[in-house]
Amino acid sequence: MYFYLQLAFTLLVCAFLIVPVFMSITAGLTSNYFVGIKSGFTFRWIIQVWGLYSDTIWLTMKIALVTTLINLCVGVPCAYYLARTRSKFSAFLDECLTLPIAIPGMAIALGLISVYGGFSDFRMSWLFILVGHVIFTLPFMVKSVLAVLQSINFRLLEEGAASLGASFWQRFFHVIVPNCKTGIVSGILMTLTLSAGEFNLTWMLHTPITKTLPVGLADSYASMRLEVSSAYTLIFLGMILPLLIAAQWLNRKPKRPA
Repeated sequence: MYFYLQLAFTLLVCAFLIVPVFMSITAGLTSNYFVGIKSGFTFRWIIQVWGLYSDTIWLTMKIALVTTLINLCVGVPCAYYLARTRSKFSAFLDECLTLPIAIPGMAIALGLISVYGGFSDFRMSWLFILVGHVIFTLPFMVKSVLAVLQSINFRLLEEGAASLGASFWQRFFHVIVPNCKTGIVSGILMTLTLSAGEFNLTWMLHTPITKTLPVGLADSYASMRLEVSSAYTLIFLGMILPLLIAAQWLNRKPKRPA
């Protein structure tokens, strides 16, 4: 009896979360949401969204990819340093990397605007949003790789490679990086997902010519008809869901010992 009560409660919670998403998808594919499914299905609204907001979608993808590339180049060496070094500076660096997770995105955006807002060309560029996204997502890349490095005896692997004459860079790229591949891939997926879906920080940093997908989505819900904004949501889900599914699959995949 207790099992069935738990099952019923779980199903109710799932329905509470999933039904609005399903209704939004339905609204984006029907000719008239208020008439219902009997009005017929159409891709008209998706085509209209692409015509109106395609620039926000491409900009979102560009920022997410560049953010991921920067995090990959900075985050992996940083995680390696933190895993290898035990000092006051490494502890301080670790705390600094954790701060963007604890500080609200709007506070980070206000800090960037107050310091760099006077540089008009930079302020109007998509690079301004990129800086905010890197600050916000870098801790997730570092923590993902650091968790893997702390779970393996990478020092022993390095010593073995060094005894065979491998240089530092050979050890790093041929020993360290392959052994923390799972953490790197997990960090890449988290960075892509967080950057593509980030709203609070981006809302403060964007300009009329640097709208990203989440900002455009909010704009469509405020100024367009429901079918258009729902079609925009459908496109957003199409971008985000594969990344979320891949991240879940990677986390559940059994890890083989190095």
